[in-house]
Amino acid sequence: MGRSRSSSDRWGWIRLFDQLKRPKWLALVVAALVLMSCGLRDRQMLVREHDEEISRLNVELSSLQNKVRKLRAFSGDAYGRIDEDIYVERREKVKEAMLHAWNSYVKYAWGKMNFRFAEAFYSLECFRLSSKYVVLSSGQPQSMDGVNSFGGLGATIVDSLDTLYIMGLHDEFQKAREWVVTSLDFNRDYEASVFETTIRVVGGLLSAYDLSEDKIFLEKAQNIADRLLPAWDTPSGIPYNVINLSHGNAKNYDWAGGDSILADSGTEQLEFIALSQRTRDPKYQQKVEKVIMELRKNYPSDGLLPIYIDSDSGTPSYQSTITFGAMGDSFYEYLLKVWIQGNKTEAVRHYRGMWETSMQGLLSLVRRSTPSSLSYICEKTEDSLEEKMDELACFVPGMLALGSGGYGPQDARRFLSLAEELVWTCYNFYRSTPTQLAGENYYFYSGEDMSVGTAWNIQRPETVESLMYLWRVTGNSTYREWGWNIFQAFEKNSRVDSGYVGLRDVKTGEKDDKMQSFFLAETLKYLYLLFSPPTVISLDEWVFNTEAHPLRIIPRGDGIVSL
Repeated sequence: MGRSRSSSDRWGWIRLFDQLKRPKWLALVVAALVLMSCGLRDRQMLVREHDEEISRLNVELSSLQNKVRKLRAFSGDAYGRIDEDIYVERREKVKEAMLHAWNSYVKYAWGKMNFRFAEAFYSLECFRLSSKYVVLSSGQPQSMDGVNSFGGLGATIVDSLDTLYIMGLHDEFQKAREWVVTSLDFNRDYEASVFETTIRVVGGLLSAYDLSEDKIFLEKAQNIADRLLPAWDTPSGIPYNVINLSHGNAKNYDWAGGDSILADSGTEQLEFIALSQRTRDPKYQQKVEKVIMELRKNYPSDGLLPIYIDSDSGTPSYQSTITFGAMGDSFYEYLLKVWIQGNKTEAVRHYRGMWETSMQGLLSLVRRSTPSSLSYICEKTEDSLEEKMDELACFVPGMLALGSGGYGPQDARRFLSLAEELVWTCYNFYRSTPTQLAGENYYFYSGEDMSVGTAWNIQRPETVESLMYLWRVTGNSTYREWGWNIFQAFEKNSRVDSGYVGLRDVKTGEKDDKMQSFFLAETLKYLYLLFSPPTVISLDEWVFNTEAHPLRIIPRGDGIVSL
């Protein structure tokens, strides 16, 4: 019976093929195939349109969730109604601190880099601490004067413009503006850091323009950016990190072995894309996006890049350190923020994809201390982990909180939870010392939790930055309380009659003689925003560069070329 059934089936197929030889039947089959093809294509179009609609709705959902969180923050958390009058008072205290710091600079160091008290960048006396360069001086505190160590570019004035504007210090802002108009000249025979000049000067000027709509700031930003552009003229497009502002000669640091630095080369995208949007000249965007395209070619599976890159070949040096601290940090920050700056559209989806890959890699560096189970981020050299975390890496909790809304529900909870764990560790960097101020870095030892490594405090902003983001994302006012405690520690240990200073040792409280410009540009600004309503520089409308300069989010395709 089995053989008979098989023979019958074969004869059935033969008769079918005979019928298909007839034109009528063949035409019917062809028509059927065409209809099926059209139906399949229509279905694919519907699926694609469905996916695009889901993506759009997810963006709207994320925006609505942010608004709900803001309402929660305004009405108080689960512990009851928070009296906003307290935060108005605290905000005014921070504003008074800004005035105290600013007036000291105006009185003693006007037009110079900053107060001595001052940081100095890229002089022969400097060495690399991090993404910021800092002079270490010996002996007793110096006389109160200015230090012109940033090529005479008056970086403290430019760095402080948006802080003055946001705090409503309009007379002070106008005085700073007049200096920009009359005295800010970039035609100087000076070897400038491309990174520092971009984040401080280009970023500061663009932010002042976005806030005030005063075109003088945009003109100045374009002027200095044009002087920086030759740094990108390398075989790979990975920029050199130093350039002479007058002659246009570019190079890398000798101490970096002639390589480019990851953070220094991957932290200009926000500013230069913003400049292209505002000037409608695509050349700035094209230069900085070529860097990402080059790095994307051989992006590692864990998304973790070492701190040194060959600017000729574009090849990373995998023998160098992988870190979310010094010289690595802001590269990862900008992957996320360019996606936000680009309205989270398909044109910038690859930035988000690279960032998510890197966050998976970040998880491989996270460890927990004993006995307190504090989460921390290790550094990695080849296959070896060093259980050390810079205070600089305390920007990570804020970055994770900011980026968590772009995940699905499960991953969003996972990364937001990690952000909360890490910011608790960063807050403990402060509360664990006698001065309640954090050291520069910490080491983690089994059974001992953490220990201060480099013990100075130079008024860094990263922890209060993350507290601001965590409060805005979660609505949990605990983060505002932690920020207030940190501010009070600065008031107690760093405030002097003529401004604010850092500490040489957070264990003894010994003071140094420098007031960092980023204390005005970042630390005090983030504290002020922490105690302000979330509508003040709303995260739905603004994105902060790594120097805390807010840039307005506008449609990415407005006047520039999509790469």
